[in-house]
Amino acid sequence: MAFSARQDAAPISGINVTPLVDVLLVLLIIFMISAPVVAHKARVDLPSPGTQPSTAMLEPIDITIEAGSMTFWNHVLVTDAALATQMQILGSREGDKPAIHISASDNAAYEDVAKVLAEAKVNGLSKIDFVNH
Repeated sequence: MAFSARQDAAPISGINVTPLVDVLLVLLIIFMISAPVVAHKARVDLPSPGTQPSTAMLEPIDITIEAGSMTFWNHVLVTDAALATQMQILGSREGDKPAIHISASDNAAYEDVAKVLAEAKVNGLSKIDFVNH
């Protein structure tokens, strides 16, 4: 068995820096990805201390859409023209507008729901909720 022994006592002058560079590049990538997340500021609009919430809540409007293009406004069957007129009246109100609760049956056509949503958008009604009765 032959063992090789170093004859000179001089220190090793060549250090392998490849693992060090690899670790530094990985750390650089981690910091580049996480820095925008840490620096992101979320703006939250909190109420001022002197204001009180409105106690007069408007009653929401229930719109039910059934199969066969049957649309109900607060449980009363309405035509498309009557629905458009009611939406125009709500949209022309000054101040706070009531919320609209839309309930569509499983058999209702998508086009009927889309018409109600488009009519609400045209008249400036933005408080729309989908409910399940």
